[in-house]
Amino acid sequence: MASDLASGLAPIDWSRPWYDSVRPAHEALALDGPDFVGAFNRNAARLSLHNHRGLALAFVPQASLPEGRAYEEFISTTGKVPTRDNLHDFFNGLVWQTFPLIKRELNALQAAQIAAAGGVGKSRGPARDAATIFDENAALLVVRASSAGRALVDELRAHCWEGALFEKRAMFGADAQLWLFGHALMEKLVAPRKAITAHTRVVFAEDAYFHLDLDAQRAWIDTTVAATLRAEGLTTSSFTPLPVLGVPGWWPEQDRDFYLDATVFRPKRIT
Repeated sequence: MASDLASGLAPIDWSRPWYDSVRPAHEALALDGPDFVGAFNRNAARLSLHNHRGLALAFVPQASLPEGRAYEEFISTTGKVPTRDNLHDFFNGLVWQTFPLIKRELNALQAAQIAAAGGVGKSRGPARDAATIFDENAALLVVRASSAGRALVDELRAHCWEGALFEKRAMFGADAQLWLFGHALMEKLVAPRKAITAHTRVVFAEDAYFHLDLDAQRAWIDTTVAATLRAEGLTTSSFTPLPVLGVPGWWPEQDRDFYLDATVFRPKRIT
């Protein structure tokens, strides 16, 4: 039986920097054939993944989700992640295997909001909206906690794109790193376009973080962001937009004119 995912995986360029965060999870799957759900479950067992209730995490066919049952509530109460044979859910599974603590907290937040509302209802509310945005389209910008790092963040939040991304391009890598989290964002970047924009959450890190290897950095991000979500919750104001291909080194021909394209690098709206 032909797999929809198999044709979707073919055009992915795993060498692209925007897949750095999930590349190790993809490589650990050692996929050989269409049974990616089985590979997900083998890796989930190896990593001892579980949800916020302590239930072992398992990836199951979408048909396992009862009609009318909320997706997030089902994961919360069963530990089972309904998974379709497509790129969207494939990237979702990779993120579960990359940032399991963050995914666990987002699921807990969503489930709590659904329970408080007495069901999915017509209105999602700001917390569920923010959690969905995070899950689908977030990127985590880790920035050195220094005066230069804070100035960079201030310029990004003010949409001073030329100053932040062109004039301060040397800071990226040494003092600032963008880690993709949202699985819909990763799916869109299979066919990269200049206008693709992440909802970015800033995470300040001390100097020691930048001396860690990539696996240790990934674990630090997972632990730190999950703890913050658990302590502080989440709102849509937690994010700032960032056109992903504007990250220095992530796309060719990033000259000054590249960042002056106001159709992509838009000025901040005055409210």
